Amino acid sequence: MAQPKFTTHHGMVDILPDDVRKWQYLEKLIHEEAEKFNFEEIRTPIMEQTELIVRGLGQLTDIVSKEIFSFSRGDDNYVLRPELTAPVVRAYVENHLDQRGGSQKLYYIGPMFRAERPQKGRQRQFHQFGVEVIGSDDAVADVEVIAFMIHIYNKIGIKNTTLKLNSIGDPDSREKYKEALKEYLKPNYEKLSDLSKKRFEKNPLRILDSKEEEDQPFIENAPVITDYLNEDSLNHFKKVKEYLSDLGIDFEGDPYLVRGMDYYTQTAFELISPDLGAQDALAGGGRYDLLVEEIGGQPTPAVGFAAGMERLFIACEELGIKLGSEKKVDAYIVTLGDKARKWGLQTLPKLREAGISATMDYMGRSMKAQMKDANRENAQYAIIVGENELDEGKFTLRNMKESEEESLSFEKIVNKLTSQHLQQ
Repeated sequence: MAQPKFTTHHGMVDILPDDVRKWQYLEKLIHEEAEKFNFEEIRTPIMEQTELIVRGLGQLTDIVSKEIFSFSRGDDNYVLRPELTAPVVRAYVENHLDQRGGSQKLYYIGPMFRAERPQKGRQRQFHQFGVEVIGSDDAVADVEVIAFMIHIYNKIGIKNTTLKLNSIGDPDSREKYKEALKEYLKPNYEKLSDLSKKRFEKNPLRILDSKEEEDQPFIENAPVITDYLNEDSLNHFKKVKEYLSDLGIDFEGDPYLVRGMDYYTQTAFELISPDLGAQDALAGGGRYDLLVEEIGGQPTPAVGFAAGMERLFIACEELGIKLGSEKKVDAYIVTLGDKARKWGLQTLPKLREAGISATMDYMGRSMKAQMKDANRENAQYAIIVGENELDEGKFTLRNMKESEEESLSFEKIVNKLTSQHLQQ
C-alpha cells in the first residue's frame, strides 16, 4: 500500500534547522534593540474574533474581502490574524494597559496569515515584527517609531533604503481631501478599474494604493492631501520632519502615500529598498489615533509600524548579508566500548552545567564514524575516551580545527573548554 503523501499547505513553508539560526539571530537582535529603546514585548493569540479584524482593517480592504482564513465554532466567528495592530490594541483595551501609566511602548514578533497568492517574499503564513506606541499624540512618538524601524535595518546592514513620508491629516482634513479626490476622479469614473469603482464612494483614498494599470494616469495627476491639511496637522507634520532631520534621518515626501482606513491620522510612512525589486516595501506604518476608540476603548492616540521578516531575509540575500553563525558544538565525546559510552553519557550533564555545549554519538558507531560525525557537527574539540583513559583518569582532547591532541584530566579539560568558550 502506498504511503500517503503529506505536504505543507500551499504558501506555508517549513523553517528547517539550517535556516532557523538566522531567524533566531534576527529575533535576538530585535529583542536586544527593543530593550534599548525601552519597548516591551507583547504576545497575542494567533486567532482573533472576525469582527475585530473587520473593524481594524475595514470591510473594503483586500485582506478582509478575500485574504483572511476564517472559520466558525458554534455562534462564534474567528480568523487567523492577518496583522497585529488590531490585536495589540484589543489587548490594550481588554487588559486596561492605560492604567499602567504613561504611553505604552509595545513590540511584537510573530506569524500572520493571509490567503493570498504566494510569491517571492509573500507567503500565506508569514512573519512580522513591529511596534505600537499607544497613548501619545506627540511627534516624538512618531519619530521614535520610525527611528527604531530604521535602526533595526541599519544594525543588520541593510542601509540602501528610502524612507517615504506623508501626512494624511486629521479627520476634518481628510474629509475635505476625500471630497476633492472624488470630484477629480468623477469625470473618469467609468475608466477606473473595477476595484477602484468599489472604493470610490466609501474609501476613495484606497484608490491611490491601486496597482491596476488603468488607474495609474489618474493617480499620477490627482490632487495631493498636503494641500488640504489644517493648521494642527501641518504643525504636527512639520515637527515630525524637523525631529527626523535632527536625528539625521533622510526622507522623501510622497503625497500619495496614504492609509485608507478612517481611523488613520497624521503621519504615514514606508521604508523601501531597491534590492527587493518591484515589491520594494520593507516596512510601513503610521499614526492611528482613532483605532482604540473604534474597537471599544477611550479616545487614545497611537502610532506604529510593521515589517515583514521574510522580505528582510530576501534583502539580506541580495546584499550578501549573512545572519547568524554556523552551527557548532564545543565538545563531542568520542567513546570506545560500553564502559566509555556510559561514562560519556554521565559526563554530558557536567559539561553542560559548566556552560559547555556538548554531545556524543547516539547510534553506537565506530570511532572513525564518530570522528566524522564530530566534524559534521562542527565540534571545536573531541574528547576521546576508552578503557585506558578511564583507568588512567586522563583523556585525549583533540582540537578538531588544528588537529592537535593532548592528554588531560577531566578537570583540566573543563577548565580549558570553559576558558575557550568565554573567549569566543
